[in-house]
Amino acid sequence: MASFVRLIFTVACVCSFSTVFAQKPKPTPAKPAAVKPAGFQKYTPPKLTSMLGIRSDSASVALEEALQLITLPLRVTDDKKNMYTITSYQAMDKRRGVTEAEDMSGKTTPTITSTIANFKTTPLSPLWIKTLTEQLRIGEELYFFDIVAKDAQGRLMFAPELRIKVK
Repeated sequence: MASFVRLIFTVACVCSFSTVFAQKPKPTPAKPAAVKPAGFQKYTPPKLTSMLGIRSDSASVALEEALQLITLPLRVTDDKKNMYTITSYQAMDKRRGVTEAEDMSGKTTPTITSTIANFKTTPLSPLWIKTLTEQLRIGEELYFFDIVAKDAQGRLMFAPELRIKVK
């Protein structure tokens, strides 16, 4: 009987040692070195400026000047005055308007309506120019955003937005 107990004790010890050694963590393999594609050069885009006429960034202009600006092409330049080709942009016209209450009381509430369009060419389309010329008023604004410019090597980059407020 003692030999039977000794045999069970030996089997239990062997099993417990084998589980201890079986749970040993695997060594992590070394990470391969990052491979750069052939001919890859790091490129830092220049600081771009979006302009409409002589106006850039956010500008407040008189109504007469705003009417002249809408007929001019949108331009993108860098700090060295290099010109970039514009591939697309979006323009938004924020207008003041009023809404009448639905309860037939005749009360009106001032609101702001927006018209947005995507353009591939500059200046704005003739329809937009005609509409803005006829309806643009003081307190409204034109907003050019998502301006995508292309340099001479064909690299695409975003240009900063341009906001023109009519005062």
